[in-house]
Amino acid sequence: MRTWKVWEQQLARGISFLAAYSVIFILLFLLFVVFSKGLKALSWETIFSLPKGGYYFGGEGGILNAIVGSFYLSVGATILAVIIGVPAALFINVQLIRLKRTQNTIRYLLDALWGIPSIVYGAFGFTLMLLLGLHASLLAGIITVALLITPILVRAFDEVLKTIPVELQEASFSLGSTKTETALRVIFKQGLAGFITALLLAFGRGIGDAASVLFTAGYTDNIPVTLDEPVATLPLSIFFQLSSPIEEVRERAYAAAVVLTFFILLISVSARFLSKRYAKNIIK
Repeated sequence: MRTWKVWEQQLARGISFLAAYSVIFILLFLLFVVFSKGLKALSWETIFSLPKGGYYFGGEGGILNAIVGSFYLSVGATILAVIIGVPAALFINVQLIRLKRTQNTIRYLLDALWGIPSIVYGAFGFTLMLLLGLHASLLAGIITVALLITPILVRAFDEVLKTIPVELQEASFSLGSTKTETALRVIFKQGLAGFITALLLAFGRGIGDAASVLFTAGYTDNIPVTLDEPVATLPLSIFFQLSSPIEEVRERAYAAAVVLTFFILLISVSARFLSKRYAKNIIK
């Protein structure tokens, strides 16, 4: 009997070990493929210049339009998501603190919204764009991406706010604070590290998504200067170039993938660093 338990424990440990290191291997293999194919086509000209005539047939130029467009789109969508999402998360954890069933229902709906494929958001954004009389533009893309990332930001921030002791709110109420004051001055401050993580998580999802902006943002070789102009993004740049029959153009798609992967990794590392730093400041 004891021998069977030892064998069972070793088997479970082996499966866990294999599963854990398989994830690491997949990540490293993905990075190897992207960087091995993209670095040879990556140059300063690729990063800091706009596409020129014949670029998509192997001519000169770069992806500066897609880099700047991705940041325009993601920053705008993240700001809109914060305006909607932060009050929503605070409302769930302060105003509804005694209504557990209502809290769980809202969280279930947010989880459902989180799980909806981004192409569905793109189709919805396209319909909304037509209803509002908009055309494929930076504004339409911002609205669509904001709809996509708002549930992510709310739920990620909400998971942190759930860990804050209820006694902290009760202490604030006992000192005469209103629910609004408690939410902004006590709960938000305690959950600041989680808010930063949620913010960067939402931003990373926004900058890396292609399906949601495929119908709404359009595409252009220029950098937009107004909200009603079309905008290029790195995911769409990869999508359009990778489907080219020209080898040099496909290599440039991998170069764009290297830039996008770098940004995503930078956002991930920044999220961990900033959340730990602000968490320590709150403890102090």
